[in-house]
Amino acid sequence: MQTQPIASHFINGQYIDDIAGTPIEVFYPATGAVIARVHAATPAIVEHAIASAKAAQAAWAAMSGTERGRILRRAADIMRERNHDLSVLETYDTGKPYQETSVADATSGADALEYFGGMAATLTGEHIQLGEDWVYTRREALGVCVGIGAWNYPTQIACWKGAPALACGNSVIFKPSETTPLCALKVAEILHEAGLPAGLYNVIQGLGDVGAALVTDSRVDKVSLTGSVPTGRKVYAAAAAEMKHVTMELGGKSPMIVFEDADIENAVSGAILGNFYSSGQVCSNGTRVFVHSDIKEAFLARLAERLDNAVIGDPMDPATSFGPMVSKQQRDIALSYIAKGEAEGARLVYGGKAIEGDGFYMQPCVFADVTDDMTIAREEIFGPVMAVLDFTDEADVLARANDTEFGLAAGVFTRDLSRAHRVAAGFQAGTCYINTYNDAPVEAPFGGVKASGVGRENSKAAIEHYSQVKSVYVRMGDMEAPF
Repeated sequence: MQTQPIASHFINGQYIDDIAGTPIEVFYPATGAVIARVHAATPAIVEHAIASAKAAQAAWAAMSGTERGRILRRAADIMRERNHDLSVLETYDTGKPYQETSVADATSGADALEYFGGMAATLTGEHIQLGEDWVYTRREALGVCVGIGAWNYPTQIACWKGAPALACGNSVIFKPSETTPLCALKVAEILHEAGLPAGLYNVIQGLGDVGAALVTDSRVDKVSLTGSVPTGRKVYAAAAAEMKHVTMELGGKSPMIVFEDADIENAVSGAILGNFYSSGQVCSNGTRVFVHSDIKEAFLARLAERLDNAVIGDPMDPATSFGPMVSKQQRDIALSYIAKGEAEGARLVYGGKAIEGDGFYMQPCVFADVTDDMTIAREEIFGPVMAVLDFTDEADVLARANDTEFGLAAGVFTRDLSRAHRVAAGFQAGTCYINTYNDAPVEAPFGGVKASGVGRENSKAAIEHYSQVKSVYVRMGDMEAPF
């Protein structure tokens, strides 16, 4: 696998570099070895990207939705044909096991391109009859859209932001996380190969200063960020100062409630997927697992048995099911929270140790007897650390589940369907699950409430965030005026 890209940036249909930009080294999380080096965008690179996106957008918006959609669907086909290579690159970029990337990353990116490609031709206005007069509406593109990605799903996020933006007739400048800069370049390359005109999907690398330069430029009409709440607050404020359209998909400390009548095997599966997939580095993870006191010990025992089956090792080995953290820094953060959990009196019932050797590996960690005021129950860790809390009463646990600044996701496990829907309705979260967790099909809206974000990604809801409606009033008779 060639991990060193042709150049650091993809602008106006071609790879380009400027070695005057700050060097960014890319580490393979499984070994800690440097596998690539890119350069942060200089002011000249940023200007080139914005100018190219601005120049290309009007002609793209003028094309029919059918024409735009055809290109996106062709890109989806190419992405699926190259799923293996894209999955290998994602594994090198993030450290996630190939067992995971081969089914959840480029595939979901292709789903987004296909879905919005199919939707592009349907983006029409409406006719509103008002007696003899009438109004018609036009759905129009916003203009230049900036996407800022997180490091946990670089291919998927590049497509989740790019596909609806392009379907609506916008141009895109995408800045990946500096931790995982490689995959988005391949998305740009594939879109261009599929026939996307030059300048419409650009990728530039960089740190926070590059993101700030994009967000605050007057030619940028829309900003979409996937990232942490602190970063989101800064980006949201900067975009608001320029009155830009904004979508924020931020972090969470999501609750998962397991009632006494739940199928324990399914509940344990949900807890594993909601805490340890991608080594716990998923924004919607249900890291506060409220388990009814009557089944808590049985739940913990079965959870420990299942965790013993995790295969920790080389991410490129298809048998590996639990990979390293994305970086030493992220592993250190997770380990520091484990130390806080022990210091505050939580009972460590499984794992929680760094694994010696190359790479940024650690054991999955489970705490029991966690209380609502503990740090591990209040703050987002973004690592494989599960907090199990006791409860007995439905109303009480729902109030506790909602007692957080976050509101990205929530889940409930129970055989009582009335209770399941009642609890789902009571959750203060944008994305909820019943007897499952972390399913994210492109057909369904995804996003949060409270500090977890603004707006929605995926589904037809995303169209509202990448387009605007113009009303045109048509008078059929004479115009009256007071004088």
